[in-house]
Amino acid sequence: MKISVIVSKHLLPSGLFVIFLLWAELTSGTHAGTHSAQQTSAPTSESTADRRRDEIKTLEKILPRASDRGAVLFLLAHHYGRLGEQGKALELLKRCAALEEGFNPETDEAFASLRVNPEFQSLIEHVRTQNPPVQRARLAFTIAQKDLFPEGLAVDPAKRVYYMGSEYHNKIVRISETGEVADFVKGKYDLMPVGGVHVDASDHSVWCATDPGKKNRSEIVHFDARGNLLERYAPSVTGPYDLNDLVLRGKREIYLTDTEGNRVFLFDRESHRFSELNLGRPVFEPNGITVSDDGNVLYVGDDLGVTRVDLRTHEANEVSPLEHDTMAGTDGLYWYDKGLVAVEYGTGTFRVMRWKLSADGSKVTSSEVLERGTEMVRDPTTGAIWGGKFYFMANTGIDNLDDGKIVDRTKLETLRIAVLSLE
Repeated sequence: MKISVIVSKHLLPSGLFVIFLLWAELTSGTHAGTHSAQQTSAPTSESTADRRRDEIKTLEKILPRASDRGAVLFLLAHHYGRLGEQGKALELLKRCAALEEGFNPETDEAFASLRVNPEFQSLIEHVRTQNPPVQRARLAFTIAQKDLFPEGLAVDPAKRVYYMGSEYHNKIVRISETGEVADFVKGKYDLMPVGGVHVDASDHSVWCATDPGKKNRSEIVHFDARGNLLERYAPSVTGPYDLNDLVLRGKREIYLTDTEGNRVFLFDRESHRFSELNLGRPVFEPNGITVSDDGNVLYVGDDLGVTRVDLRTHEANEVSPLEHDTMAGTDGLYWYDKGLVAVEYGTGTFRVMRWKLSADGSKVTSSEVLERGTEMVRDPTTGAIWGGKFYFMANTGIDNLDDGKIVDRTKLETLRIAVLSLE
């Protein structure tokens, strides 16, 4: 879903330092793996630089105790590159590459001036060698409409249908298991660009999160099983915010990531109130979000990794990745079989990952690359798990959408839905 300035979508102290970043990246050029949220205004270049420096200070404080030093080093390098301090950026990239976690700065525009540098070229070649393509996904079906620009995908197994949001047409479509598409919600409810989508299995209703759009109205919206509007809500917060992805817990709670405001919200379905969660450290563009099958633990992805929140005790800790691996920058994040499945962009290139977790969910015990470096992960965002398989959108084209406008219509193509077996 709408993603990251550093490597998207689609993930500072909460809301204090980088609410400016998504638009700053749009105006200064995108790079591989960066999914852009819809924005309405841009800060001044001086303000952007000052805030980047503030964020650098925060990252440097986090670095000594970080569960994933590579993720912090990579984000620091990105910010120094944006500030024009290429020597510092290269130094940080070399430190990051030495950890061999798979971070690849090759197409990041923050490092454009380094591309002729022999040390940078050598670093890229090393990363390529260490991270060859992994091809396991196959094509499940295609969708003919080329300008949907989807961010969110959800499934209703009982009805055997998918739901997909459109960032461009501000609508939700229903898709049969063979790929037949029909509008589920269109037009009459004045939706903004649709991001995350989630089905409530108890009544087959559909929730979605929307970007601010041209009316600066980011909200969560609830529809019944026929696509009729039931309710819509927006948090009362100061400063910009952009509700991104969401997950339901029971009949009362919805958890949402706010990618622009660097927050995670709990929405109470009875009181209709939003409250901010404490994740134990500053978060950087939180994006993917999921809950364990027993409902006790929330997992939230941001640009530095995945945070585990015990919803009974409210204790929050980072999930520790394996050595030579990273959980940075997850767009889609899903609980499955005592572990996590993710569409990951945080390494600078897209990949689909599966992480098995320890009994308490605090650390990764095994890590598996399901897809990397192929056409099936050219521009993915999110997916849905159904029947032991992971279905995901392989080529959303999100990077071809800028502030609600299509950048290059010649690049529009048939949308591919890929599938991976998890069994």
